[in-house]
Amino acid sequence: MVPALTVIVALDEFCSWLEKTPVSLTIQTAEWIIPTVQTLHILSIGLLMSAVLMIDLRLLGWSAADQPVMRVAARFMPVLWRTLPVLLLSGLIMIVAEPARSLENFAFQLKMLLLALIVALTYNVSRRIDTNRWISASAWMRKGFPLVSLALWVSIVFAGRWIAYVRVQ
Repeated sequence: MVPALTVIVALDEFCSWLEKTPVSLTIQTAEWIIPTVQTLHILSIGLLMSAVLMIDLRLLGWSAADQPVMRVAARFMPVLWRTLPVLLLSGLIMIVAEPARSLENFAFQLKMLLLALIVALTYNVSRRIDTNRWISASAWMRKGFPLVSLALWVSIVFAGRWIAYVRVQ
């Protein structure tokens, strides 16, 4: 069997197993769980995107230019980092409810890849800002990162919505 095909079969078997677990069946049958979790997920996305926007606009010098980068980051980075676990938990609940809809979906896989990339980049930049090394960062870092950050976060939101429109076979 081809290795890629082996992974696909294993993923399909995992999804079949997961959707039959008691936790998944409970989430599937309780009418209030999915709407509640989706609402929490969407509100968390709004909170995270607001924090990202405030940080990136300050890094670009387009907003709050009268405040030091460290001050703006100190205000909004905790919102970003505290919102990510909420998104992770609510996302996991939605995956457990319908594993194949997400795990076997190209849009979901793209979203996770982009998310891993931007979390790593953001962590690196936040460490530079916290240690006041941001001032000595290259021009690309100072102007390129916020533009890349905004593009990646918007792409993640787009991919998240796209999940509902990609049919898994």
